[in-house]
Amino acid sequence: MIRTILENHKEIGIRLAEEYDLPKIQRIYNQGIADRIATLDAEEKDEAMMRTWWAGHSTRYGVLVAESDQDIVGWASLNPYSSRKAYQGVAELSIYIDRQWRGQGVGRKLLGALEDYARNQGFYKIVLFTFPHNVVGRRLYQRMGYREVGTFYRQGVLDGQYVDILAMEKFIAD
Repeated sequence: MIRTILENHKEIGIRLAEEYDLPKIQRIYNQGIADRIATLDAEEKDEAMMRTWWAGHSTRYGVLVAESDQDIVGWASLNPYSSRKAYQGVAELSIYIDRQWRGQGVGRKLLGALEDYARNQGFYKIVLFTFPHNVVGRRLYQRMGYREVGTFYRQGVLDGQYVDILAMEKFIAD
């Protein structure tokens, strides 16, 4: 399940993450937290938290990484949407791209590979939650066929301010 493309004269490979990738995944995740555009998480993640997170990602809820020159430049994961059996075919996604690689096609490649992976794991739908002001992320999701479902107003608090959250979805299988 490896995809390789040529993007900006650099080869980008997509592969399943391994436990040894956690420090690089953590670094990119913490960039997303610091930039305040991708998550309601307000505090950086430490090694212990990342190990707990990793333990929660079984084969079905996989983590993919994008690499260039053996360096991880982005990652994406499938996450449980709900513990209820009725939702076992629905996954939530997370995707984070290194600051220096944003806007260069890495997110599109990761998202496409994650959708393929999700289909192979028996999912029929992927949902995501993003900030309405995350214009770049919304544009990526829309280009990949995700539709806006609605906005949760004042869904969370970040830096002492209420934050709205936009819900999106895509059916990936019949």
